[in-house]
Amino acid sequence: MLGVIGACPLRGQVDPRLVRFSAGATAAVLALALLLAGVARPVALGLLASQVAVFAFTAFVSFQWSVWAQMYARYVWPRVEVPAHLLDARPPRFAQLLGFFVTALALIFFVAGRDAAGYGLTALALAATTLDAATGICLGCRAYLLMRPSATA
Repeated sequence: MLGVIGACPLRGQVDPRLVRFSAGATAAVLALALLLAGVARPVALGLLASQVAVFAFTAFVSFQWSVWAQMYARYVWPRVEVPAHLLDARPPRFAQLLGFFVTALALIFFVAGRDAAGYGLTALALAATTLDAATGICLGCRAYLLMRPSATA
């Protein structure tokens, strides 16, 4: 069909709705990890570790092939219209890199028994992803643009 974007547009571009969907899914995982950390620690650490892996894959491999992007492509994209515009994928991937570092550090702190630092860093990542999911304001994307003013979001 002419004019239809498939599940994965160009590697260098991303649907802005996918970025918000990914942020919402990430926020759900991080919130669940925080809620379970005190009562079901192994489950909470497993959730946090899985999100660290998703951040790493998205940052280092591809936003479009991440688990959240694949869920979006299969279940959401077929039910919505073609996006009005696509975003440069570099700012969201940089945001995923920041998320990777913050949550990996949180996981290390939890494993080392430094729960206060683990909770704090996980809460920080949760706040950033919730902000992105709810408003479309991506703090990591903005940080990327501040560091590289010639890039466009």
